[in-house]
Formats: sequence, C-alpha cells, structure tokens
Amino acid sequence: MSRRLALVIFPDFQLLDVAGPIAVFEIAERYRPGSYDLTVEAVEGGQIPSSSGVCLAARPLSQGPLHTVMVSGGDGTRDVEGLQGIVRWLRTVEVQRPTSVCSGAYLLAEAGLLDGRRATTHWSRTDDFARRYPRVKLDADRIFIRDDDVWTSAGITAGIDLALALVEDDLGAEVARMVAQALVVHQRRPGGQSQFSALIDLGGRTGRFGPLMDWARANLALPLTVEQLADQAAMSPRNFARAFVVETSTTPAKAVERLRLEAARAAVENGFDPIDRIAEAVGFGDPERMRRAFLRAFGLPPQALRRSARS
Repeated sequence: MSRRLALVIFPDFQLLDVAGPIAVFEIAERYRPGSYDLTVEAVEGGQIPSSSGVCLAARPLSQGPLHTVMVSGGDGTRDVEGLQGIVRWLRTVEVQRPTSVCSGAYLLAEAGLLDGRRATTHWSRTDDFARRYPRVKLDADRIFIRDDDVWTSAGITAGIDLALALVEDDLGAEVARMVAQALVVHQRRPGGQSQFSALIDLGGRTGRFGPLMDWARANLALPLTVEQLADQAAMSPRNFARAFVVETSTTPAKAVERLRLEAARAAVENGFDPIDRIAEAVGFGDPERMRRAFLRAFGLPPQALRRSARS
C-alpha cells in the first residue's frame, strides 16, 4: 500500500524540518518500495524560500485524500495570520494522520486539530503557544507526542525522530531501525525524552547558569541539592530555584537528573562497568532509582540500552 504523504511548507520555513523527514521516508522507501508517495507542497506551489534562503520546489496543496500531512515549522509561523491558506486547507482536507514538526504545531492548532489533545512544540515557543491556544494540552518537555492519529514534535532534529516513529508505526520496528542505521542515527529517541537537555547544557536561554551546569556535571556524585546549587551560584535557594525555572523551563532537580542520565547512558552504552557502579558514580546511588529514571527518559532500562548498543 502506497501512503500519500504531503510535507507542507511556506515562506521562511526551517529547511531541516523538511529535509530530515524526507531523508527518513526516502530510505524507508528503499527498504519497502511502494510504501510512500511523497510530495512537498505549498499553498500555490512554486519555489518556496526557507529561512536560510535555500528554496524548495513545491506543488500546490493536494485535494486529498491523504494518509499523512506533515507541517514544517520555522520563522514563517510567527505570522500565523499570513498562513491562513494552509489553515483553511487543514480544516477541510481529508487526512488520516496530521503531524507537525517544531512550530508547525501552530498551524495544526490554528486549524483546531489540536483542541483537547496533548501536543508539543519547540521549547522557545511554548509560552506563546500556551497563551494563543489554551485548549491544547501543551506538554513542552517532550521530543514528540502522539494523541490518537495526531502527532506533534519539538524543534528541528526532532522531526527525524518523529519521522522514524511514523515509519515504525507504518512498517514496523525493524524497518525503522534499518533507516536509523542508514542515517547514522544511533537510535530513535523515545517521544518521552526531554527536549530541554540542550537548553540545560547551555545554562538557560541567556547562558546565565552555564558555569553552574559545568560544575554540576563535574560533581555528579554529590547530592546536588537546591541549596548546594544555590550556594555555588551565590544566590538564595528561593531566588535560585525561581530564576532557574525561568531560564531553563525546568526545575533544578530535573536538570540534575538530566545530567546524571546523560552521563549514565554514555557509561552504560560505551563502557563495561557494572550498572550499580555507574549508578553510584553519577549520583543515582540506588540502581533501581537509575532504572526508573531510564524508563521515564528513554523508555528502556539500562541493561536493554547496553544490549542495543552492543548489537
């Protein structure tokens, strides 16, 4: 069965929002010929400039029926009013699986397709998105979210994760795994993985807590309580906790857990130390506590990730 799949773009779209998924579906088609009939589409078609200035040739929007519509994100979504042609089309086109990458969620929400549903978008747009679309159950701390047949994803490279998940849904886990290998993507990140990892690494939107995060990463075996972190940042615990959430959109405790998870995952996949020793070294202490954190973040326990890395 060939699935009609339209990737929708507009002036100032983000190029990787489209190019990443295209590569995923192209390679899936090599493994399972006839699986996808892929088109890039825009309101009137033609050469559509991305935010980088690189243009893609697009066809006019299809009349349907379509199996999947994937709406790209990008700077162009800052003017949703200027994209009402796409919004009107989304309200009327017959589509089985509406999806979006990054701020493409704005167009799905504007069309009413996300009302009452869980959804995500790029972390930098979540405050604005929540104000504009209060009927959407926004979950900002996710790589991608599936609510029935409606899928949304976080920023830019998360479009690759989303596309791999769609391939897995269509063609099975083995094909998705082969596509990931061909793309030299280590493995598909589970949708529940936090998208704030990079923001934490940067020390927040302004980088204010960058040195603190470097210190915490070098001292993961310490308890790293709010009081310890606040003292290191020369702030009172209350002011520190409030400022940290504003900067990073997550709590100090969740940020510390994210640092521990990243260090633990690298040790699990690339080393040979026993799991309990890794748990102690990165500050989880109890292996069971680390196992639960892995399940929340990656969808797999440490032993399964190690086996996957070995294979």
